[in-house]
This record gives sequence, structure tokens and C-alpha cells, in this order.
Amino acid sequence: MVIESADAAGTTSRASAVPAPRTEPVPRPTDDTLLVPGETCWRIERADRHAVFVDAADYFATLKRAVLAAERRVLFIGWDFDPRIRMDPRTPGRPREDRLGHVLEQAVAANPRLEIGVLQWDLGMVVALNRRMAPIVLLNRRTPDRLRFAVDTHHPLGGAHHQKIVVIDDCLAFAGGIDVTADRWDTSEHRDRHPLRHRPHSTRLRGPWHDVTSLVSGPAARALGDLARERWESGTGEHLDPVEDVEACWPEGAETFLTDVDVAISRTRPEHGGAELVHEIELLWLAVIAAARRTVYIETQYFANRRIAEAIADRLGEEDGPEFVVLNPLTADSWLEVKSMDTARAKLLELVREADRYDRFRLLVPVAEGRRPIYVHAKVTCLDDRLLRIGSSNLNNRSMGLDTECDVSIEARTGEPREEELRAAVLGLRHRLLGEHLGVEPERVAAAVEEHGGSLVRAIDALMRPTGRSLVPFEPPELDPVERFLAETELLDAEHTPNRWRRVKQAFAGRRRRQRG
Repeated sequence: MVIESADAAGTTSRASAVPAPRTEPVPRPTDDTLLVPGETCWRIERADRHAVFVDAADYFATLKRAVLAAERRVLFIGWDFDPRIRMDPRTPGRPREDRLGHVLEQAVAANPRLEIGVLQWDLGMVVALNRRMAPIVLLNRRTPDRLRFAVDTHHPLGGAHHQKIVVIDDCLAFAGGIDVTADRWDTSEHRDRHPLRHRPHSTRLRGPWHDVTSLVSGPAARALGDLARERWESGTGEHLDPVEDVEACWPEGAETFLTDVDVAISRTRPEHGGAELVHEIELLWLAVIAAARRTVYIETQYFANRRIAEAIADRLGEEDGPEFVVLNPLTADSWLEVKSMDTARAKLLELVREADRYDRFRLLVPVAEGRRPIYVHAKVTCLDDRLLRIGSSNLNNRSMGLDTECDVSIEARTGEPREEELRAAVLGLRHRLLGEHLGVEPERVAAAVEEHGGSLVRAIDALMRPTGRSLVPFEPPELDPVERFLAETELLDAEHTPNRWRRVKQAFAGRRRRQRG
């Protein structure tokens, strides 16, 4: 559902080694700004329009329309890609003509000036082969020359290209957490069983899936185009010039969340092949936790990063510290992820709950009407009413320093003319998401927060139900000795970045004292 507001990296043999400390800057809280180019983000650019898509049904349908309207170039940068998926199965028509691969072929056939490139992480192709999808080399032989598929092998050992970006004519860009692949399609109803929620060439229904991505136009889209073209050149060796002769574009039917808003782009890029480590995403995470005044709301696939968990525990120990609400899936999506991410979550949850003496932390799982767990793949953060981040990065170690990631954020800065509008937009999206998960209208969430003195934790506790659509507290299973060893050693998800938490916390703590004074 589209939301409306209320008013390149490469291979190393030491993938598990933490880089030596550097004299890197930390976020400078000289004012209310958290988004600082060169520190917590790469660039800040203006978006003529900004949209948010909650769950993939509306995103895929909008992406289909945008691709068919493209004039010069479309670049897909993804962790996974499946040309067999349907883009808009709710619309009547022949299923074959709605499949992504056919849509791409139709676009280039109708427009002789159009070129389309698809860049996928190389091991993502192994996943695709397991789904019986044809290798990319065969796809290239079957498609027009102006439709090119490529795999990106330029990453550290054990690393992944995890960005999910689609750029159209350098004037429109999607960025967030939704891969253009199988198992992602769902509506915000998240029915226990949906007849359209199945893999290509299969009738077996898949479980409910929650995800979020964003759309920007204007200079912010051009900046994401720069990032996408850089990745394309790194992965294929082919240089692409920016698209210069396409006027401002916006897909038909896409509802605008905000207009004329600054959008920050934050990255993770691992140290590899002469490229230095970029961990803007981790620094932004630390800044968010350090700057939080009342509430940090998080949707993430994993809760498996010790540094972030320790930072949260640090703030929970403060008598007047903030609340933290984290939404997770019940379990990870594969056996290896269960052994690496779920075991780490169980161990870190012990640490956080021990620090939570004021009862300000919740780790919750959304469930559908029949209490079937909904898989949370979204990567969303709402800091108080001042910052919204949507991206590809998870709360695990690899997203902070081993994989390539891309997050986009908006921030309500104190004193700017549209401050109240942006604050309302951040809270509006938070309440829309929680309303979806709790099975109530967003207005009911907002009212419950007010009824409980501004406490999001108490509001959620009051709105949770023992039956039907709701959120349920996560309770970790007991770990066996091998699982506890994996959790304590982080053997399957090692840290890759220097620890900046103490410096970041100290800087923001000083600012909070000055504001209270």
C-alpha cells in the first residue's frame, strides 16, 4: 500500500577481521542534525517527490508502469532477481504478459532508444538456480541486445551485494528493502492464505511477507543513479554516462508521501580491492540510538548486531532514557540464517532484557488473522518524530561492514519552515505501520500513545490482542551448546568495523544536557 502523509565493493581473504581503528569522524551533534554528509550519510539531495510503498503489491505494480514508460535507461541493482514473477497479478490479463521478464522485453521492443541492465549478486544466482531459474548467461541469449543481465562478483569473501535499487532515466529511483524476486509479493492485508502469493510455476501458497521500499524523483534520484552506475561499472567494467535528456518523471498512480524534501543516502561498502571501508549506515544507527529522546521504532529482519544491542542496553539503563520497539520475524528464512542470526538474537535479547530495568524494550512478531507469523523483511527506523529511514540494511554485523547496502532517510530539522509537516509525516508512517500490524486504524495507534502519556510501549501493550491480527512478544528458544557457542563467538556473522559507540554517545549526551539546561 502506498502511504500518504497527513496534512561497490570487492574480495578479501580476511573477511572476518575487524579493520584497525582509524581517525574517522563521528556524527557531530552541533545542532539537531543527525544526517551529516561524509559521516552518517554519503549525500543529501532534494527529492521533488517522495513516496513510500508498504508491502510489495503496490510497489511491483508501480514499477511495471514506470519501466514501460522509461525513455532511455533502466538499471536494476539487486541481491536477487527473478524475471518469472508477476508484477501485478490483481489486474486481469494474460499471466505471461504480466511476468517481469516479458515486461522488460516489451519495454525495449516498444522503444528502440531504451536500454535495460540487471545486475545481481553472483551467489544470488545460486539461489535462483535452486528455484530452477535459467542461468543469466542463458537469459542473455534469449533477450534483445538492449536488455542485459549480469552478475557482480566484486565483493569480499562471504560478502553480498545486498542493495535493492531500481533507477529509471536517472530521474526516478526506488530504494529500500524489497527485492524484485519471488516470495516478496503480498498486500498489507497479510492474509494467512492468499491465492496470488505463490512462486512462479508453483501452486503452493507462501506465507505472509511484510516489506517496505521508497521512491524519489529529481536530484535525489540522480544521486541514486550515480550509485547504481558506479555499481554497474564495478560489476561489469562498463561505464555508463548519466541520462541527461529526460524531463522530470513520476509513475502514474503513485501517491506522494512528501514533496520537495531533502533525502540522505547512507551506504555500507566493505574494504576490498583498494576501496576503503564505508560504514555510514552503522554510524547513523549509533547516532539514532544516542540521540533518541522518547522512542526508536525498528522493523528489521534480524536482531543480531552486538554493538547495536549494547548501545540500546546502554540507553535502557538510563532512568529517563528512550523506549525501543523492534519488530522481527519469528524465525529466519533458512537453516544457515537460523543458526547464525536466530542464535545471536537469543543471546543479545538476554543482554538487552537484563539492562531493561525500567521496562522500555519490546521485541515483537506480527501475526495474521489466523495467528500465522508474518515474515518481517522490512528495514525501517523511526526516531521519535524526527527521522525516517528506509533501506536494505539489517541489524546484523554483515550489513554494517561486509555487504554493500543503501538506506535513504528524511529528517525534520529544528527551526526549518516545514519542521512540523515532516514530524507529522514520520509519526504518520510509524502509526500506519503499527496499525497494519495491530489490526487497527493508524488514528487508534496515535490515540493510544496519547492516552499513555506518549509511551509507545504502553500503547502497543494496550492494543495487542490474544486473537486475530496483532503483535505477539517474541520468546527465544533455549540454545543448545553448539548454538550458544555460535552466538557467543559470532563465528557466522563476525564484526567488520571499528567501535564508535562511546564517542557517539558522549557527543549526543552532552547535547541533551545542554538542551535540558
